[in-house]
Amino acid sequence: MTSAPDFDEVIDRRGTHSSKWDMMSRNYGVSADTGIAMWVADMDFRPPEAVQRAVEDMARHGIYGYFGDDGAYLDAIRWWMAERHRWEVEPEAIMTVHGLVNGTGLCVQTWTEPGDGVVLFTPVYHAFARVIRAAGREVVECPLALDEGRYVPDFAAADAQMTGREKMVILCSPHNPGGRVWTVEELRGFADFAKRHDLILVSDEIHHDLIYPGQKHTAMPLAAPDILDRLVMMTATTKTFNIAGSHTGNVIIPDPHLRKRFQATLGAVGISPNSFGLHMATAAYSPEGAAWVDGLMTYLEGNREVFDDGLSAIPGIFSMPLEATYLAWVDFTGLGMSEAEVLRRVEGEAGIAANHGTTFGRGGDGFLRFNLATPRSRVEEAVDRLRRAFSDIQ
Repeated sequence: MTSAPDFDEVIDRRGTHSSKWDMMSRNYGVSADTGIAMWVADMDFRPPEAVQRAVEDMARHGIYGYFGDDGAYLDAIRWWMAERHRWEVEPEAIMTVHGLVNGTGLCVQTWTEPGDGVVLFTPVYHAFARVIRAAGREVVECPLALDEGRYVPDFAAADAQMTGREKMVILCSPHNPGGRVWTVEELRGFADFAKRHDLILVSDEIHHDLIYPGQKHTAMPLAAPDILDRLVMMTATTKTFNIAGSHTGNVIIPDPHLRKRFQATLGAVGISPNSFGLHMATAAYSPEGAAWVDGLMTYLEGNREVFDDGLSAIPGIFSMPLEATYLAWVDFTGLGMSEAEVLRRVEGEAGIAANHGTTFGRGGDGFLRFNLATPRSRVEEAVDRLRRAFSDIQ
């Protein structure tokens, strides 16, 4: 019998080669002994027991050879997309990559050339720009507009920026770091933008399972079925189930002509799947995994409320309402303080490591991103520390 997950359990990740905890001091100057790591987007929770059992079964077998016969893995992906997202996926459309940052790089390599422009609606997940620049392509930043404290696309401004050198647009849906669940109309707008400018649209939907009550995520193929000839979908179990270290993701391409080009890139770089990741993903995409995610979102909703309520007591600080993800995007510009002063208080006084908004591109100045996927006691402690660090303005 599967026991209910204990999201309140405090698990000490220090000294386990955790990027989030063991790199905190080096990257932020926050004490590894007393600091709170709220930066890297992984969770401080154990995954579903089904995932742990899959790894234990592999260990008991004791032979770690090449993976073959991926039928159960593909069936699990297709079941999950149909059951949770009402999206029917053909097995031949699914290709496995080593995580979605790797998938992004492979997409850039497949459909662009050095010097081409790749469009990002910023602020947005920082790894996109890093990969684009590393490949010798140009990052074209189209800032999102703020409308009553939430991000909305400004397509007129984005249209005006296009020069004809752009070949691709990468969309983050749901949005990281703003936590938006794009409406069907907004998704249709992104699709039309790609059509107007003859762009390949890469839709990174890694956060699509992390949706709060009252919100509904729509997969891009359902919102804009007429753009399948230019659409590349990216999904993964890694963010949903806290198994990012498995480095396993899905690039799903409905159009056979686009698919053939991507398969050629995979062949050219010798990509083959990680057997641990495939076993873990197969176990996660299951009814047991679905129940775990439902429990997770109930718990995260409580964390979101604790965090937002606590920060609302500090004049000049605004936490953008989360519709999806566990990543709170907090605006400190209302304080009238310099970035250096805000960071001195958050990192130096409160001892919290959070992502700097500037790394997310244009529009990120004055913001910090806080990871709320941690036991509630830690969220409460973080709120207390922040209120003490800014006590002079309350």
